[in-house]
Amino acid sequence: MDISDEELLARFPGYPLDYDTAARYRGWLDHVMLVDRCSACGIWHEPPGPICPACWSTDIVPTRVEGTGTIHLAIFLHQGPPVEGIDYSTPYPVVVVELDEQPNLRMSSTVVGAANEDIVIGTRVRLDWIERRGAPMPVFRLDEVARSAPVSS
Repeated sequence: MDISDEELLARFPGYPLDYDTAARYRGWLDHVMLVDRCSACGIWHEPPGPICPACWSTDIVPTRVEGTGTIHLAIFLHQGPPVEGIDYSTPYPVVVVELDEQPNLRMSSTVVGAANEDIVIGTRVRLDWIERRGAPMPVFRLDEVARSAPVSS
């Protein structure tokens, strides 16, 4: 979506939006997850930044990721600041997902559409989107295809 910086700031009030993250939020408007990738060495890195942490190149390109991965960490919040769409009467899941594009490439979000007891480390997930405060937000859903596949021994 081609919008001005001012319009982008208005769509994502309170988000950490700056020069290094603007492409990410523009991608969110089109339901596309972009993660910084170094053109010099090919390493993906999260969070976004102006310099590759591996080779120190400044040739960083926000690049689309598929959004599939594995839950690396899961916590359940019993309290927190009031946020539209979050009800702490049932513990709210926060996960760190290791994306398939590269080992140790991880992003934090939540899992929607699943019971908390099904949100466990090692579970496969896929990217999805919800609206929060009038703006798209990336979330994860359990990957039903992976869940229904037979386990090989």
